Amino acid sequence: MFDGVCNLCDRTIQFIVDHERSASLRFASLQSDIAHDLIEKAFGSDEAKRLLGGIREGRGPDSVVLVDGDRGYTHSTAALRIARHLRAPYRWLGAFAIVPRPIRDVVYRWIARNRYRWFGKSETCRVPTPELRARFLA
Repeated sequence: MFDGVCNLCDRTIQFIVDHERSASLRFASLQSDIAHDLIEKAFGSDEAKRLLGGIREGRGPDSVVLVDGDRGYTHSTAALRIARHLRAPYRWLGAFAIVPRPIRDVVYRWIARNRYRWFGKSETCRVPTPELRARFLA
């Protein structure tokens, strides 16, 4: 799940679709009801409130979220797990999982805090192709 108004996030989704080994990942905007339901199931209601608090308060979300089965992942861990679904050489980014999470997350949070400034924010969604639309949950 991704920030639906973030240009960096939008470009990243397109990059994933273009470089994924198989079309196994599905996408949803963190601003959508389905994302909120999936996050609550994967993380529990208290953690879901924390993760989604920024959206409800008018701020952007602070992390991409990956739900894999009944487990949820955020920040750098989610990004590295997503990289495992990509073709080489991009899937090799998953090797950065050996770096301690607090160190990875410092870098992740720095990029997340600056993403609107560096890449902009969109008030409208682009119209996806039918193939891409089929990959979206909401």
